[in-house]
Amino acid sequence: MFMSDTAFPSRSYSDDVTVLRRDNGQTILLVGTAHISRQSVDLVEEIIDQEQPDTVCIELDEKRYAALSKPQHWENLDLKQIIKKQQLSTLMVNLVLSSYQKKLGGKLGVQPGTELLTAAKAAERHGIPMELCDRDVRITLRRAWKAASLWKKGYLVAALISSLFDETELTEEKLAELRQKDVLSELMDEVGKAMPAAKAALIDERDIFMAEKIKAAAGRRVVAVVGAGHMAGITRAMQEDNSGRMAEISSIPPVGKIWHVVGWSVPAAIVLSIVVIAVRQGLGEAGSNVLFWVLATGLPAAAGAIMALSHPATILSAFAAAPITTLSPVIGVGHVCAFVQVMVQPPVVKEFETVAADIGTLRGWCRNRLLRVFLAFLLPGFGASLGTFMGGWKILTSLFS
Repeated sequence: MFMSDTAFPSRSYSDDVTVLRRDNGQTILLVGTAHISRQSVDLVEEIIDQEQPDTVCIELDEKRYAALSKPQHWENLDLKQIIKKQQLSTLMVNLVLSSYQKKLGGKLGVQPGTELLTAAKAAERHGIPMELCDRDVRITLRRAWKAASLWKKGYLVAALISSLFDETELTEEKLAELRQKDVLSELMDEVGKAMPAAKAALIDERDIFMAEKIKAAAGRRVVAVVGAGHMAGITRAMQEDNSGRMAEISSIPPVGKIWHVVGWSVPAAIVLSIVVIAVRQGLGEAGSNVLFWVLATGLPAAAGAIMALSHPATILSAFAAAPITTLSPVIGVGHVCAFVQVMVQPPVVKEFETVAADIGTLRGWCRNRLLRVFLAFLLPGFGASLGTFMGGWKILTSLFS
């Protein structure tokens, strides 16, 4: 039974809490938090204990909630399935963001997301229904990635990598400032300023998504716990009807037909060029071009696998797969190498547990087998890409010589 016979809220709170009253009689307490703030943890628990709402909404999706509530979830992570579904890059970005927050959380004494988990536990303790109101982080990241240009994608990767090795000492003033902010939202906001197209997916769409989820929550008395960086956007979205946009922003946009054509046109042009060379100049010349293609793509890919400290089987796989995968937009040599690396040197549970700390040091990348899987995914692919340009140039010059 919904409790609607007492005042809600029962008293006033700090500026971190916004009261939203809707025309249908629903009242929402929007609690803005910093994901690494002890004050936010205490505030969330105090409000839920005091107000006893009908529903508690939390800025989490299923994946992030599982990661917070079940730290042992690493034990059940199937890397082979993640690679097969081509979701390894998403996992990497998640780990980078997690490492960034944990590094700050360690200095502030509160692990990231503690206030969200506290809200969930408080709701469970009082028997209050809980709603996870954030969009699937995989959809958010893939929509942001798709919206960015090739140059901006490179910028994003460089920014994420540089954040891992940032050893700037935080002053007491900066630490005090961080305690009052939603650090992850602040990081995404900085990315959004540099990448306006990606900002819509990282921030604006999530504000709309969460606002609609909160409005749909059962009961007339709702507490919604969200990052402080989302407060203004959610408050604004609450005044609008965006229900018709939910299907669109909850899905990954399909690859346009033009990109399908471009993706297959390059390998088709390479193969066709070799056929024309065979007809005009003979099988010997065609064979030498094929050999050059194999070496130009295979050797840099193998070199990348060596730099990744991969198993010898992974190195051989890089050399063998690169000449083929570079002619197919369906799968890359990085996926092949990562899969082989997992098979021959599978990471152990301990390495999953320490990956957030290891990811911030060069030594950690060398010793942690999960991170070496990521390197086996990235470096051979980079080498094969360089080889594609060299091999393609050689074949085209042979075609027109």
